Amino acid sequence: MAGKRLDVLLVERGLAPTRERAQARVLAGEVLVNGRPAEKPGTRVPAGAELTLTGSELPYVSRGGLKLEKAIRSFQLDFAGKVVLDVGASTGGFSDCALQNGAARVYAVDVGYGQLAWKLRQDPRVVVLERTNIRHLAPGTLTPPPEIACIDVSFISLTKVVPVVAGLLTGQKEIVALVKPQFEVGKGRVGKGGIVRSPALHQEVLAEIVAEIGKYVTCAGVDYSPIKGTKGNIEYLLYAREGPTVPLPSLAAVVAAAHAELDAARG
Repeated sequence: MAGKRLDVLLVERGLAPTRERAQARVLAGEVLVNGRPAEKPGTRVPAGAELTLTGSELPYVSRGGLKLEKAIRSFQLDFAGKVVLDVGASTGGFSDCALQNGAARVYAVDVGYGQLAWKLRQDPRVVVLERTNIRHLAPGTLTPPPEIACIDVSFISLTKVVPVVAGLLTGQKEIVALVKPQFEVGKGRVGKGGIVRSPALHQEVLAEIVAEIGKYVTCAGVDYSPIKGTKGNIEYLLYAREGPTVPLPSLAAVVAAAHAELDAARG
């Protein structure tokens, strides 16, 4: 059959940020081709076919944007006119959220390649730094220097990333980091399916992260992510910056609230 793959066509028409997202929407039954539900992302579709999306859609190119959105509310962050460093950008959920909240420029850094949404690749405010390990960037490399950083990394502890990131920032050196217990506790303490379920371990991780990061910047806020990670892990949001020490919420209370809400929702 002549035509293009449905997932490719969805991206080309701007109906999905990536082929992966397009495929997910097709498999969820949210794509109509000439009024009929599509079943397979690889289906060949005529170039002139009418494509319609049903169901709800994220306001950002990925779920990550929802996490930063909550951080903005919880920590009263102001991205307007700021230069932002997005570490572990992946599809670009954090970058997209930062831009929608007024960021002037975003450095999208990731060790991977080809993951950033096309919408962001085409945005002149976005500087794409793929195949780039944040730990290999030296201070002064980024011009103009970023003022605020968003961090979402996997398979490495935040304690190894935050010191480097802090050295790349200027001004108040604001940092919003996603704390992922499964990459902080050590392999021997990760449960079945790669999930860390223990509230006690979550609290331990947060305490250790706060203590270690506090050697470089001041931890000024802790909350929990509004949604679970891809595999079902509860994650946390940490805000740090240069400046005087401020009282943090009870880590035990933050962990308890996270489990009460997200376990009940079966994330």
